[in-house]
Amino acid sequence: MSQKHYNKWLILSAVVIGSIMGPIDGSIVNIAMPEFTKVFHTNITTVSWVSMTYLLVLSSMMMTFGRLGDMLGYKKLYQYGLLTFSISSAILSFSVNIYMLIIMRAFQAIGAGMLMSMTSAIITSVFPPNERGKALGINAMSISIGLAIGPTLGGFLLSNLGWQSIFYINVPIGIIGYIWAHIVVPDNKGVPEKFDPYGSISFFIFLASLLLFISEGGTWGWTSLSSIISLLTSVIFLIIFVIIENKVDFPMFDFSLLKIRSFTFGNISTLLNFMAQNTMTFLTPFLLQHLGFTTEKTGIIMTSFPLVMFIVAPLSGILADRYGAQILSTIGAVISATALFLMATLTEKSTMFTIMARLALFGVGNAIFQTPNNSAIMGSAPKNRLGVASAFLATMRNVGMVMGIAVGSAIFTNRLKAYQALKFSSNAAFMIAIKEAYITAGIFSFICAFTSLVRNNVKLIQGKD
Repeated sequence: MSQKHYNKWLILSAVVIGSIMGPIDGSIVNIAMPEFTKVFHTNITTVSWVSMTYLLVLSSMMMTFGRLGDMLGYKKLYQYGLLTFSISSAILSFSVNIYMLIIMRAFQAIGAGMLMSMTSAIITSVFPPNERGKALGINAMSISIGLAIGPTLGGFLLSNLGWQSIFYINVPIGIIGYIWAHIVVPDNKGVPEKFDPYGSISFFIFLASLLLFISEGGTWGWTSLSSIISLLTSVIFLIIFVIIENKVDFPMFDFSLLKIRSFTFGNISTLLNFMAQNTMTFLTPFLLQHLGFTTEKTGIIMTSFPLVMFIVAPLSGILADRYGAQILSTIGAVISATALFLMATLTEKSTMFTIMARLALFGVGNAIFQTPNNSAIMGSAPKNRLGVASAFLATMRNVGMVMGIAVGSAIFTNRLKAYQALKFSSNAAFMIAIKEAYITAGIFSFICAFTSLVRNNVKLIQGKD
């Protein structure tokens, strides 16, 4: 992708628009879940599929979009994503029942997948190695802004303009983003290779089945027929995917990427980091509710995590450009682990400030970890595979989210039942169970520190041709 006549910082501004849309929309929709149950006269189990469908489709399609981006060009697929996200958002605002809402969320996820799979690829292709960390840090900052303002914006829209407004607000942002990307983002030709439809389909079925098993296995029962079928389906289609990819001339995923030490260990670290992060973000609101904090105060307390990331992520990116990822990401993961272990020391008398301080420390650790880690992964990938590399990174992120929520909720629920069976008081059982879940998340972060440490130190490396 030529940088001639293009300002890389204007290109980054176009990418930031796409990066901020997904987090805002996701956090707003989570706030609106209780409203959906009332409006569509349904139950929380059915409404949960509004988020579940989005997450399943988003995660499972990411690799396909990464491959298409390498073939068609990153700008083109990014613009398709903005259009798809905007149009599906407009249709979502006209939903007449919960099933239409769920189906259209799948289409919205397709648009989000195109956006998310291309952002890191575009940034890496236009920024020189000595500025790549800074640019990825600013992009991470925009994601934190989306996560921070989403709940507040969602509450305002729901209270004043109705549930439809949480979707049609995406339309003007998407149109502006499309036009701006058309103006400032340069075209790239892509690679003249054939698309691998069978690999794409088998990977989609593999990952969708796996995520369905992880997310719903606790509800169905881990040994139930539904769980066994989804797990077996996942294993079978993973085998099929590997066989296909080793036979076709132009595979969807280039397995030679896994031979790059920094790429492989960086992605493993991403998976572990997001498992720890989403265990924390999923369980902490329940802790705050148990401690008697209001919804408004809960929102303020939870904002301390993305707010600190917003401040630290760009600084972390600048340091990554100078010192590489190995030490920074390791330090970040250790800080995150420390924060999670400190969360396990909270009591029923803990103050709002005490909790916010721990969440802020977790935000510091995540910001120090994520930007250098992302920069190292993208910097280690060949130029003609930046789309697939970006998509694989995004896939690891989303799988980590699902696994973190599933593991965290499973540990908390099972330990809570165990302590209640031992005749612990309800308060004591709750606090001990959630502490054990936090400790588990802290262990994920410590393993993440190890996988970050054993990678190669990628510093000022241009993607290889």
